[in-house]
Amino acid sequence: MKFLNIIIVLSLLILNSCSNDSKISENIIENEDIETEMIKAYNEGLEALNLGDANYAAKKFNEVEILFPQSIWAPRASLMSAYSYWSQQYYSNSIDELKRFIKLYSSNENIDYAYYLLAICYYDSIVDEKKDLLQLLKSKEYFEILISEFPNTDYALDAKYKIELIRDFLAAKELYIARHYIKKKKWVAAINRLKNIVNDYDTTIYIEEALHRLVEVHYIIGLESEAKKYAKTLGYNYNSSEWYEQTYQVFNKKYELRKNIKQKSKKKKLIERIKSFF
Repeated sequence: MKFLNIIIVLSLLILNSCSNDSKISENIIENEDIETEMIKAYNEGLEALNLGDANYAAKKFNEVEILFPQSIWAPRASLMSAYSYWSQQYYSNSIDELKRFIKLYSSNENIDYAYYLLAICYYDSIVDEKKDLLQLLKSKEYFEILISEFPNTDYALDAKYKIELIRDFLAAKELYIARHYIKKKKWVAAINRLKNIVNDYDTTIYIEEALHRLVEVHYIIGLESEAKKYAKTLGYNYNSSEWYEQTYQVFNKKYELRKNIKQKSKKKKLIERIKSFF
């Protein structure tokens, strides 16, 4: 009886062992099948991307991520999905993918590229810098994160260049609004916009005109001391510029008259020279 009990116990152990071995084999086969499907989906995504079918490419890359979410291919596929959308100018789709990537794979080795592509998506979606202010600011925000967090990358180098262009766009926007206010004779509103350029965008190409307009507006409303303050700043930094010349005319009306006389005199002499050839 004891012997029979021993046989039964051993039989159960063997059956259990066989069952476990079977499960292990099934898991191996299943994993191999999933990996094969994943590789197939990834290659199909690449092929679709090369053919210019961004939507289908992104769908296949997302499929890779779903099939093998714990593999090293998942974050790569996620980035490829975002890139696919960006390559065909589906910027909002690409932005959604990149924000999800940053949230899920914040420690991934390609996180710097994700921030760069996100900033580029906002930057490339700008149609009119006078209207697309949100895209400009968002692009600037992510470029600044890139420079701060990944300063020694090539992406950061390009980000610095792009930020300078964005600053030019933002300054142009401020000047555009300021000119509108000047035409409407809304002096205080115009001054505030012009001061934004002086305080925040003094390295842009619009600083000279902004200073001149501040001189012009303050002179018109009778604040001559303020006008002279901005005129001195313009003269000290840009005394050979066209805008400084116009500022000089604000305080010296006779200068403009003399200038016009000289120009007319030069024109007359030129005509006389031409006539002498015949």
